Amino acid sequence: MKFFRGKRDKDAPVSPDAARTVRSGTDEHSDGAQPSHRLTVDLARAESLATMLAHSRAAQFVEVADLLAGMYIYEWERLSKFWDDRDEIETLLQKICSISPQRWNHWIEHYDQQRQKDEKGRRSLKDAQPEGEALPRSRDLQKILAQAAGIAPFRDDVDGRKIPVLTSECVLLCIARNPESELSSKLRDTALDLTALERSARDPRRAPQR
Repeated sequence: MKFFRGKRDKDAPVSPDAARTVRSGTDEHSDGAQPSHRLTVDLARAESLATMLAHSRAAQFVEVADLLAGMYIYEWERLSKFWDDRDEIETLLQKICSISPQRWNHWIEHYDQQRQKDEKGRRSLKDAQPEGEALPRSRDLQKILAQAAGIAPFRDDVDGRKIPVLTSECVLLCIARNPESELSSKLRDTALDLTALERSARDPRRAPQR
């Protein structure tokens, strides 16, 4: 199965309800002049958690592994369905991000409760902004997000421009399909169901979820 095969609907719109669940993002070198993409609320919160993980390592950048762990922890109920063996992927992420099993389970429980609160309360766009001091993304992470923007089936109107809406599935697919990354190779070795993931990431009928 080829990663970038077939014609996709680049102009698939985001529904009015879904549009309220995304926030703007910019390329690292765009000086914030114009947003280059948007993130779903869940992905924005996963990025916030990734920043916390990077801070815990006293890192200068948010790495791909940080965002991968952040997405899994915050959206474990949705993303874990792409693995037959959840223990295997959790063990890998704990090792890569130096998270103890106890801390890992604590974060999953905490962020699952937070996610459920957000769904019930329908948090506003401004409430979805990442918390804490921001860290720049690494070059590898910037490349992954650029690739995700290229395959995202959803677009949103911003100042008369259509910009891609990034979902966690799109980002996860691009991480797994990166041929130059050792992390991606290890990720594929965890029996990740790439067929189901690609179907979910590219399906223009499924609006971005909270």
